[in-house]
Amino acid sequence: MPDTTLAALVDDLTSPDPAVRDDHAYAALSRLVRAGGVGPDDLQWLAATMLERLADARTEVRTFAPLVLAALVEAGDVNGVDRAAVARDWVPAVARWYVGEADLRGHDPQLGWLHAVAHGADFFGACGSAGVGEAEPLLDALAQRLVAPTPFVWRDQEDDRLACALALVLARPGLGAGTATGWLEPVRDLFATGAPGAVPAEATNTMRTLRSLHVALGEQVLRGGEPVGVEHAGLVRTEVAAVLAEVTPWFWAPLPR
Repeated sequence: MPDTTLAALVDDLTSPDPAVRDDHAYAALSRLVRAGGVGPDDLQWLAATMLERLADARTEVRTFAPLVLAALVEAGDVNGVDRAAVARDWVPAVARWYVGEADLRGHDPQLGWLHAVAHGADFFGACGSAGVGEAEPLLDALAQRLVAPTPFVWRDQEDDRLACALALVLARPGLGAGTATGWLEPVRDLFATGAPGAVPAEATNTMRTLRSLHVALGEQVLRGGEPVGVEHAGLVRTEVAAVLAEVTPWFWAPLPR
């Protein structure tokens, strides 16, 4: 059985009351994880529970699971997280949920923060920062979330959170140029399907995310408030600008290189 305090927090993390779930349970659980207060057996139980919750019927239960997994990844060395298990089991499981999640609401008046797009992005950004697994699956999951059909236009800075996750993965040392830009291929495919009429929500979400990423890569990317370098920032900005130019050719064109 897990530690009594840990079990109580994990149970409260399913509450529909945002004061219980977010302000109390997640905040306390996050502090416990970052302080290294989760032993090996409890860690396995906690991770398995969060992975199971990705398939829960309730949105607020699903969307807080990747936040806990992200906290475990960020404090992995403190709690002894098995990086091989994260890459082998956690990343594919979260990616399947992330790309397939249909409820993309940010803040709900009754349930509080749901924020599936932002919370999933936080997990992949944490993996990128921690050097967990290969960069390609992380970037692919983020790109596939961008282009997945949805009727919902993001309104609660989901685009910024996803762009931040992309930047953190792109900041990984030794990342090849092909990997740094290859994730844009699904975006090119999406924009190539453009037709007269209303702009699909996923296209709007993608445009906004790429613009946020373009700005960030031209400035100083931060991780935990500290600056990190992105080796291929210039190359990625050039490719992102070329992709975006396709959807606003009446507005601006890339400068000659």
